[in-house]
Amino acid sequence: MQSERLRLGFFTCLLAGTMLAPVAIAQTTAPAADTGVPVIVARPERQDVPVYLNGLGTVAANYTVLVRSRVDGTLLNVSFTEGDDVKAGAVLATIDPRPYQATLDQALAKRASDTASLANAKLDAGRYTQLAKSQFAAQQQVDTQNATVAQIDATIKGDDAAIAAARLNLEFTRITAAFDGRVGLRLVDPGNFIHATDATGIVSLSQIKPIAVTFTLPQDRLPAIASAMSKGKPSVLAWTADDKTQLAEGKLLTIDNAIDATTGTIRVKAMFDNAEEKLWPGQFVNAHLLVNTMQKVLTVPSAAVQHGQDKLFLYVVQPDQTVQARPVDVEFDNGTLAVIAKGLSDGDTFVLNGQARLTNGVRIKPTPAAS
Repeated sequence: MQSERLRLGFFTCLLAGTMLAPVAIAQTTAPAADTGVPVIVARPERQDVPVYLNGLGTVAANYTVLVRSRVDGTLLNVSFTEGDDVKAGAVLATIDPRPYQATLDQALAKRASDTASLANAKLDAGRYTQLAKSQFAAQQQVDTQNATVAQIDATIKGDDAAIAAARLNLEFTRITAAFDGRVGLRLVDPGNFIHATDATGIVSLSQIKPIAVTFTLPQDRLPAIASAMSKGKPSVLAWTADDKTQLAEGKLLTIDNAIDATTGTIRVKAMFDNAEEKLWPGQFVNAHLLVNTMQKVLTVPSAAVQHGQDKLFLYVVQPDQTVQARPVDVEFDNGTLAVIAKGLSDGDTFVLNGQARLTNGVRIKPTPAAS
């Protein structure tokens, strides 16, 4: 009996502890206070904002030429290494000059012969003239000799032209660079007989310093481009195709003389010094044309501007740590900064990040944005 009383007492105590436990927990756990929606906040800044027009561009050599021979002959040698930078006038290749030297020698010899004949004809003409004065020669004979002198004189002028042509052909056996540039891959090897009519040529020569970039912009941007050009040559930035790395900075050269009616775009051309050779013919780049710089305008990060059904707005922080959706007029947005023309003041605080859980009047827990 005593053991049964002890077991009954133990179960009674255990049951009482189980029933009292929730009450004790409920008494020691207090509800969490409403601290607000955590957000990142910032103030607008006044700064200069450059206005760029962006277009996809293609890099092209400032000058490019396929070097060909202007005379027929055997290619004796090439005087360049593929990929060399060469100066204007540098010899690139040599054609066998011996046939053209022989032609020049023949022309010089013929002129010397004709010059001697002219001298003799002039002496005869003088003699006949003296004899005619004494009635010892007919006037017809004098006229015939004078005609012979004129004929030989004309022949000598033809000889001079032949000599000039022979000298020119002889010069053409030395193929030179027309401008400063870089040679490409050799297209023909020494020892081949080449012709002036060959389509392949010997090597390509391109001027890549400076280098050009041609890109297109919408036709409605033409007034802004023309306005920028009236103040000088606007700056143009060349960026990689992914728009992550700036390659070079140049100047706008010109606008095309007609709008493409099929696309409604206008082509523009910019020049770059390309001193570091980061631009290469045939390369695709993103061109950024600076047309204006907005001075000391009120700006916010583009990510802060929210899109409503019919308006743009910012969540502006109120003195009681709640937010209000305030409509704003965005004058310009480059994807990074938005220029606010109306609806925001310098001293306002706006929500930069964390807008997903916000509506008008919601309390926030603000954290200032890093600089």
